[in-house]
Amino acid sequence: MLVCASSLSARDASQGWPDTPLSRTQALAELQTLNAQLLSHPSATLTLEQWCGAHHLAPEARVVAHRVHDADKPLPEGARALLGIGPDEPVRYRRVALSCGDVVLSDADNWYVPARLTPEMNRQLDTSDVPFGKVVQPLHFRRQTLSADLLWSPLPEGWDSGTSLPPAGDKPLAIPDHVLQHRAVLYTADNQPFSLVIESYTSHVLARP
Repeated sequence: MLVCASSLSARDASQGWPDTPLSRTQALAELQTLNAQLLSHPSATLTLEQWCGAHHLAPEARVVAHRVHDADKPLPEGARALLGIGPDEPVRYRRVALSCGDVVLSDADNWYVPARLTPEMNRQLDTSDVPFGKVVQPLHFRRQTLSADLLWSPLPEGWDSGTSLPPAGDKPLAIPDHVLQHRAVLYTADNQPFSLVIESYTSHVLARP
């Protein structure tokens, strides 16, 4: 049974993190490591599979995209310019929750230009839960990151220049539902943009089984 990010609380994901200065430092190091890996690979799906396997988050390191049906979001402002399309070019929207085992690691909003994909790719995106990155892998696409933001930091601003760390607490470290967000444009091998994606990574990327 899939446990969605909304139903499996951040508190559950934080049980392995005691509220200590060492634990806070380790959590930040893990977040920065994941962020660096996502920035250095074109497919977030494959990166999450590697992360899932390395951190033993599930018996099988296989990421599955669970589509959120009947969801719709308008294109963000400026997206048509980023995708190099006119005002009348059709754009499709797909929202998925990327899970490994029983937990959701990422919520992804994806706007893509169907005319720049093959008919088979469009069919798979319309009828299956295959992750977007795997469907379009034959395009040998590259990824241009627009922004990569830590939504949460376990250490206070200025910690690396002498700001005192929070004292240890007697409860687990409080981690919010989402800890990292990426915005990116995907390009085909011939440098044609075809997808805008916003990925919000959940606290479960820090889970300690």
